[in-house]
Amino acid sequence: MSRIAKRPIQISSDVKIKLNLQLISVQGKYGHLSRTIHDSVEIQYLNDKITFSVRAGFSNAWAQAGTSRALVNSMIIGVSEKFSKKLQFSGVGYRVSVTKGNIINMSLGYSHPICYSLPPYVDVENPSPTEIVIKGIDKQLVGQIAANLRSYRKPEPYKGKGIRYSDEIVRIKEAKKK
Repeated sequence: MSRIAKRPIQISSDVKIKLNLQLISVQGKYGHLSRTIHDSVEIQYLNDKITFSVRAGFSNAWAQAGTSRALVNSMIIGVSEKFSKKLQFSGVGYRVSVTKGNIINMSLGYSHPICYSLPPYVDVENPSPTEIVIKGIDKQLVGQIAANLRSYRKPEPYKGKGIRYSDEIVRIKEAKKK
Protein backbone atom coordinates (compact mmCIF):
# COMPACT_ATOMS: atom_id res chain seq x y z
CA MET A 1 0.00 0.00 0.00
CA SER A 2 1.21 3.45 -0.86
CA ARG A 3 1.89 5.73 2.06
CA ILE A 4 2.17 8.72 -0.25
CA ALA A 5 -1.34 8.22 -1.63
CA LYS A 6 -2.87 8.23 1.84
CA ARG A 7 -1.70 11.79 2.57
CA PRO A 8 -4.20 14.43 1.41
CA ILE A 9 -3.09 17.47 -0.58
CA GLN A 10 -3.94 20.81 1.01
CA ILE A 11 -5.06 23.37 -1.58
CA SER A 12 -4.23 27.06 -1.12
CA SER A 13 -6.78 29.77 -1.82
CA ASP A 14 -5.15 30.99 -5.07
CA VAL A 15 -5.45 27.57 -6.79
CA LYS A 16 -8.69 26.45 -8.45
CA ILE A 17 -9.42 22.74 -8.94
CA LYS A 18 -11.98 21.19 -11.31
CA LEU A 19 -12.80 17.48 -11.33
CA ASN A 20 -14.63 15.81 -14.20
CA LEU A 21 -14.59 12.03 -13.66
CA GLN A 22 -10.89 11.16 -14.13
CA LEU A 23 -9.85 14.54 -15.61
CA ILE A 24 -8.39 16.98 -13.10
CA SER A 25 -7.75 20.63 -14.05
CA VAL A 26 -5.61 22.94 -11.93
CA GLN A 27 -5.50 26.71 -12.45
CA GLY A 28 -3.23 29.12 -10.61
CA LYS A 29 -1.60 32.50 -11.05
CA TYR A 30 0.98 31.16 -13.55
CA GLY A 31 -1.24 29.05 -15.77
CA HIS A 32 -3.48 26.06 -16.26
CA LEU A 33 -2.66 22.33 -16.30
CA SER A 34 -4.88 19.29 -16.74
CA ARG A 35 -4.26 15.56 -16.57
CA THR A 36 -6.24 12.36 -16.86
CA ILE A 37 -5.85 10.10 -13.84
CA HIS A 38 -5.73 6.29 -14.10
CA ASP A 39 -9.07 4.47 -13.82
CA SER A 40 -8.00 2.55 -10.71
CA VAL A 41 -7.69 5.77 -8.68
CA GLU A 42 -10.63 7.62 -7.16
CA ILE A 43 -10.20 11.36 -6.45
CA GLN A 44 -12.26 13.34 -3.95
CA TYR A 45 -12.13 17.11 -3.47
CA LEU A 46 -13.70 18.32 -0.22
CA ASN A 47 -12.93 21.27 2.08
CA ASP A 48 -9.84 22.42 0.16
CA LYS A 49 -8.29 18.94 0.34
CA ILE A 50 -7.76 16.36 -2.37
CA THR A 51 -7.74 12.74 -1.25
CA PHE A 52 -6.88 9.66 -3.27
CA SER A 53 -8.27 6.16 -2.83
CA VAL A 54 -8.35 2.99 -4.91
CA ARG A 55 -11.11 1.17 -6.73
CA ALA A 56 -11.54 -2.57 -6.32
CA GLY A 57 -10.49 -4.93 -9.08
CA PHE A 58 -7.09 -3.45 -9.99
CA SER A 59 -3.85 -5.18 -9.00
CA ASN A 60 -1.61 -2.11 -8.98
CA ALA A 61 -4.14 0.40 -7.67
CA TRP A 62 -2.09 1.69 -4.71
CA ALA A 63 0.95 2.25 -6.93
CA GLN A 64 -1.20 4.20 -9.38
CA ALA A 65 -2.72 6.19 -6.50
CA GLY A 66 0.73 7.20 -5.20
CA THR A 67 1.85 8.20 -8.67
CA SER A 68 -1.34 10.16 -9.27
CA ARG A 69 -0.98 12.01 -5.97
CA ALA A 70 2.62 12.96 -6.80
CA LEU A 71 1.63 14.19 -10.27
CA VAL A 72 -1.30 16.27 -8.98
CA ASN A 73 0.88 17.74 -6.22
CA SER A 74 3.48 18.75 -8.85
CA MET A 75 0.75 20.36 -10.92
CA ILE A 76 -0.43 22.42 -7.94
CA ILE A 77 3.10 23.53 -7.08
CA GLY A 78 3.79 24.38 -10.73
CA VAL A 79 0.81 26.66 -11.26
CA SER A 80 1.42 28.48 -7.97
CA GLU A 81 5.26 28.72 -7.83
CA LYS A 82 6.81 27.47 -11.13
CA PHE A 83 9.64 24.98 -11.46
CA SER A 84 13.16 25.92 -12.52
CA LYS A 85 16.34 24.20 -13.62
CA LYS A 86 19.67 26.00 -13.79
CA LEU A 87 22.34 24.85 -16.25
CA GLN A 88 25.99 25.89 -16.25
CA PHE A 89 28.24 25.81 -19.31
CA SER A 90 31.86 25.15 -18.40
CA GLY A 91 34.63 25.02 -20.96
CA VAL A 92 36.71 27.35 -23.11
CA GLY A 93 34.40 29.06 -25.59
CA TYR A 94 31.21 27.47 -24.27
CA ARG A 95 28.59 30.22 -24.38
CA VAL A 96 24.81 30.48 -24.39
CA SER A 97 22.43 33.28 -25.36
CA VAL A 98 18.68 33.62 -25.67
CA THR A 99 17.13 35.44 -28.63
CA LYS A 100 13.61 36.68 -29.24
CA GLY A 101 11.12 33.95 -29.94
CA ASN A 102 12.52 31.69 -27.20
CA ILE A 103 15.45 30.34 -29.20
CA ILE A 104 18.57 29.28 -27.31
CA ASN A 105 21.85 29.73 -29.21
CA MET A 106 24.72 27.64 -27.86
CA SER A 107 28.38 27.67 -28.80
CA LEU A 108 29.76 24.33 -27.58
CA GLY A 109 33.02 23.83 -29.45
CA TYR A 110 31.44 22.41 -32.59
CA SER A 111 32.02 23.96 -36.00
CA HIS A 112 28.51 25.41 -35.93
CA PRO A 113 26.29 27.04 -33.30
CA ILE A 114 23.42 24.95 -31.95
CA CYS A 115 19.93 26.48 -31.88
CA TYR A 116 17.21 25.03 -29.66
CA SER A 117 13.66 26.39 -29.88
CA LEU A 118 11.49 26.27 -26.77
CA PRO A 119 7.74 25.84 -26.38
CA PRO A 120 5.91 29.15 -25.92
CA TYR A 121 4.93 28.50 -22.28
CA VAL A 122 8.48 27.93 -21.01
CA ASP A 123 10.51 30.95 -19.84
CA VAL A 124 14.29 31.22 -20.07
CA GLU A 125 16.64 33.57 -18.27
CA ASN A 126 20.27 34.14 -19.15
CA PRO A 127 21.99 35.71 -16.09
CA SER A 128 25.49 35.31 -17.57
CA PRO A 129 27.00 33.99 -20.82
CA THR A 130 27.70 30.64 -19.14
CA GLU A 131 24.43 30.14 -17.24
CA ILE A 132 20.82 29.57 -18.20
CA VAL A 133 17.69 29.17 -16.05
CA ILE A 134 14.67 27.32 -17.47
CA LYS A 135 11.31 28.03 -15.78
CA GLY A 136 7.87 26.61 -16.36
CA ILE A 137 4.75 25.24 -14.72
CA ASP A 138 5.13 21.66 -16.00
CA LYS A 139 7.80 19.84 -13.98
CA GLN A 140 8.26 17.08 -16.54
CA LEU A 141 8.64 19.51 -19.45
CA VAL A 142 11.18 21.71 -17.64
CA GLY A 143 13.25 18.65 -16.70
CA GLN A 144 13.07 17.25 -20.24
CA ILE A 145 14.22 20.51 -21.83
CA ALA A 146 17.13 20.70 -19.38
CA ALA A 147 18.07 17.10 -20.19
CA ASN A 148 17.86 17.77 -23.93
CA LEU A 149 20.18 20.79 -23.62
CA ARG A 150 22.59 18.85 -21.41
CA SER A 151 22.74 16.00 -23.95
CA TYR A 152 24.54 18.23 -26.48
CA ARG A 153 27.69 18.21 -24.29
CA LYS A 154 27.59 16.09 -21.15
CA PRO A 155 30.29 16.90 -18.58
CA GLU A 156 33.39 14.87 -19.30
CA PRO A 157 35.34 13.35 -16.40
CA TYR A 158 38.88 14.60 -17.14
CA LYS A 159 38.53 18.37 -17.41
CA GLY A 160 34.90 18.81 -16.41
CA LYS A 161 33.95 20.57 -19.64
CA GLY A 162 30.33 20.43 -20.73
CA ILE A 163 26.83 21.38 -19.66
CA ARG A 164 25.89 20.51 -16.10
CA TYR A 165 23.08 21.17 -13.68
CA SER A 166 23.95 23.77 -11.06
CA ASP A 167 23.70 21.25 -8.23
CA GLU A 168 25.48 18.45 -10.11
CA ILE A 169 28.89 17.32 -8.90
CA VAL A 170 31.24 16.03 -11.59
CA ARG A 171 33.99 13.80 -10.27
CA ILE A 172 37.23 14.60 -12.05
CA LYS A 173 39.48 11.65 -12.83
CA GLU A 174 43.21 11.82 -12.50
CA ALA A 175 45.09 12.07 -15.80
CA LYS A 176 47.31 9.26 -17.02
CA LYS A 177 50.88 9.61 -15.79
CA LYS A 178 54.04 8.62 -17.65
